[in-house]
Amino acid sequence: MKNMISLVIPAYNEALRIKKTLSSAHPYLSEHFSLFEIIVVDDGSTDKTPEIVADLMNKYKHIKLLKNKINQGKGHSVKKGALSAIGDTIVFSDADESVPITELPKFINALKEGADIAIASRNIKNTHIAKRQPLWRQTMGKIFNLFVQVIVFSGIRDTQCGFKCFKGDVAKTLFSEQKINSFAFDVEILHLAHIHKYVITQIPVTWTNSPKSKVNPLSDSLKMIKDLIAIKLLHGKR
Repeated sequence: MKNMISLVIPAYNEALRIKKTLSSAHPYLSEHFSLFEIIVVDDGSTDKTPEIVADLMNKYKHIKLLKNKINQGKGHSVKKGALSAIGDTIVFSDADESVPITELPKFINALKEGADIAIASRNIKNTHIAKRQPLWRQTMGKIFNLFVQVIVFSGIRDTQCGFKCFKGDVAKTLFSEQKINSFAFDVEILHLAHIHKYVITQIPVTWTNSPKSKVNPLSDSLKMIKDLIAIKLLHGKR
């Protein structure tokens, strides 16, 4: 739908945060955009996440809830939300609101100026880190990005920041080709964007670390490295 924003939020056991996030996002979008939808994709949560979202749907009419029967992974959930979205601009944001919804106009402007995809970055000039990650997570991120540069593609300094904005048709193309369900899906989407020769703009943002990370520093790191190799085998190296 033209001039409509679709905001996709993947959620797994987010009962402590999802109400605050939606209570920020919905009023902001309602004030600044005449047409919008918020799609929460519950990834098989074992807490009260879906019940909380369902309750908020009675208050906020633009919220939709999609459910995975079992935990499928963040990549699967974002893909499900993006492919069900009807907006001509599709954004996905982490449920922890590390990048506040008030940053959205920067991304919309980037698309208007010619970008096909605008991604938040914590590692470029003019980014403001309000609260930093622990040193071990910063180190893990730098090592992972080094592997991305060597194995898959170079030029993007932060593939994992959880706020990305797409032209609607671009999102449909990329997510329909996505195979990776884990946290490494961001890399696959950006690699596919390179293959399709889409224009990617990196946006400086205000970013605040959320202490309740779902990432396991050992097992998830090893799986993400394996997924980088899988991405290369699936799609080739640019």
